[in-house]
Amino acid sequence: MSLSLFLDEALGAGRASDDTVSALRALAVAAIEIAGLVQRNGISADLGEEIGGTNSDGDSQKALDVRAEELITHHLSTSGAAFLLSEEQDDPVPLAGDGSVIVAVDPLDGSSNISVNVTIGTIFSILPAGPMLQPGRNQLAAGFFTYGPQTTLILAFAEGGCQCFVLDPDQGEFLTMGGPVSIPEQTSEFAINAAYSNHWFPPVRAWMDGVLEGKSGPYKQSYRMRWVGSLVADAWRIFQRGGVFLYPGDDRPGNGQGRLRLVYEASPMAFLAERAGAIATDGSGSILDIEPDSLHQRVPLIFGSAVELRRLMELHRH
Repeated sequence: MSLSLFLDEALGAGRASDDTVSALRALAVAAIEIAGLVQRNGISADLGEEIGGTNSDGDSQKALDVRAEELITHHLSTSGAAFLLSEEQDDPVPLAGDGSVIVAVDPLDGSSNISVNVTIGTIFSILPAGPMLQPGRNQLAAGFFTYGPQTTLILAFAEGGCQCFVLDPDQGEFLTMGGPVSIPEQTSEFAINAAYSNHWFPPVRAWMDGVLEGKSGPYKQSYRMRWVGSLVADAWRIFQRGGVFLYPGDDRPGNGQGRLRLVYEASPMAFLAERAGAIATDGSGSILDIEPDSLHQRVPLIFGSAVELRRLMELHRH
């Protein structure tokens, strides 16, 4: 089934509004164009080169960061989106005055990996028009595109589960991959940047100690670490075969409250995880219950297979 037909069915079944579907179609068109730019990087333009500017969080911008946001803004401007909330902008960007949805995006997640040919992507969240800052529970839809060996999409609405799509380059259209996504409750894989282990807070350190003891430890099994360093790449793997992703807060200056942005990174990932039968937390509670206090608020993000998440949450309670 094509993404277009999938969206038509969601609209007809009342699981999505006209403006939500319109925004998703616009994002899909933008993603196809971004994927084309990623493929051309190093051939027709050095899109991975830093351009000297910084985004709203002070991160160095690359040419492709800017171009990706321009494409997303352009296509959303003709959809039912009232505002765009972007990692690259300090403030909300007005789009359609009569639009009924707000779209939050990380236009190019993992852009530091552009020059080394690692999968990068676009993360998005669709919210009802109204307050710019809303908890993740309010999301109407969320998902992310990946640009790598394949161009893929995982998408979920407020009702129903997650569905994966892959771009057919010959047709220029996203097609469904299998049935609804379900993250297994148990796993033997985890993703975390172990280089910061000496800075972790006690709950994460305690869980990792148990993991590293393997079959002789409290969890009675062996584990494998898988860490790409690109949120969308690690997340795609987990949605395909299970696992746990951890980007916790730690005791480094400025990292106590985590590093991932709540509105356009953690919330959409948590939305997808819950609809795939997994859990997403900041350690103390559900990511989706956090009331944002700023557009670029950062939080810890831990999500994935339920058995390990329950262990981690129990450790955070003590």
